[in-house]
Amino acid sequence: MSDPAAPPALEPAPFVEAWSASLGQVLGQVSGKPEPCAVVSETPPELPLPADGDLWLLSPLSGGLHGEMSLRLPVATATRFAQTFMGETPAPAAEVSPEHREAVLELLRQVAGLVASSLKPRWGEVQLRLDFAPGPPSWPASSTCWLRVGEDPATAALVEVHVSAALVAELRAEKAAAATVATPASAPAMAPAASAPEPAPTPGGGHLDLLMDVELALTLRFGSRQLSLGDILDLSPGVVIDLDRQVAEPVDVLLDGRIVARGEVVVMEGNYGLRVTEVGPGGA
Repeated sequence: MSDPAAPPALEPAPFVEAWSASLGQVLGQVSGKPEPCAVVSETPPELPLPADGDLWLLSPLSGGLHGEMSLRLPVATATRFAQTFMGETPAPAAEVSPEHREAVLELLRQVAGLVASSLKPRWGEVQLRLDFAPGPPSWPASSTCWLRVGEDPATAALVEVHVSAALVAELRAEKAAAATVATPASAPAMAPAASAPEPAPTPGGGHLDLLMDVELALTLRFGSRQLSLGDILDLSPGVVIDLDRQVAEPVDVLLDGRIVARGEVVVMEGNYGLRVTEVGPGGA
């Protein structure tokens, strides 16, 4: 049964299918036997609940696509991937060793390299940086799906994929643009006589409705400060940390990690608010 609190499922778009095909290809090359991998759009019933031993990885995208994606590997999946990559005899493990962590990271980086190559004909050069994260992403997932390695659900390995709102928006916009370019071949265009010229369409204006239901998380940044590890360990209730920004300076408004506006903090009916003073390029 699907978790009602889980983010909406991401349709098996070419982006997700590229990860599925690349993961199966790398595992197959390492193990020397076919490793079928499929995209699952609904929560698999055999999916283990999040646990402390799970591996979380974060992949920011730049170049032809922008946004972030996060991967969760349950302990059983991480162990299986590491043992396959290292040529070990498959065996269950209670936790993932440091050597297994490094093996999983190297395997998935090879997968990411194949993904970038397969995305190039459609989105151009896409850079995917992949590294471990301490836990779930700080941003709310706009869409999610799962990669299932193996045909038997009882023994299959599962990878949970979370996709940020910015990346979902770009994937939807690209899909809408492709649909606009395609025209029926059986309907030849005939211009009516004495008809007034049609106004030029606004670029992208007809596709904005496809993006209106994408949930975006805004973050306000008041400033920053670099602290040594010793200073962080000395933190206690009541300690004041000075930031690098004056009180009169505007705060940053970040969308998926990017500055999209600036403004000043206000209080409205007991809640904090923001009066926007700069928007767009002026706020970046």
